[in-house]
Amino acid sequence: MYGHPQHGMDTDEVTRLRHLGGRWLRILRENANLSQRGLADQVGIEYYSFISQIETGRGRIPPERYVAFAKAFKIDPQIFVRELMRYYDPLTHELLFGEEDGQDKTQR
Repeated sequence: MYGHPQHGMDTDEVTRLRHLGGRWLRILRENANLSQRGLADQVGIEYYSFISQIETGRGRIPPERYVAFAKAFKIDPQIFVRELMRYYDPLTHELLFGEEDGQDKTQR
């Protein structure tokens, strides 16, 4: 059975990660010169207020929209999802890519 990727994490840490991820997404949107409404249009989200929820950490990008967001930000989808996973699923991100500094624990 699939569980929430942040299940079992400290609530404060989940909140912190959500806010950091939202801030990163807002910066990407602004760097792409997109308004929240413009981004919503490009990624096929009906209500632009959902973009605000994502950026404040109260919502998450639906996985079926990852590629659309990456294209809107002009970022390779694999790079985009890899970074997004740092905020949305940090346990899997660390297992796949190592610690924050990019070093694999096994190489220490």
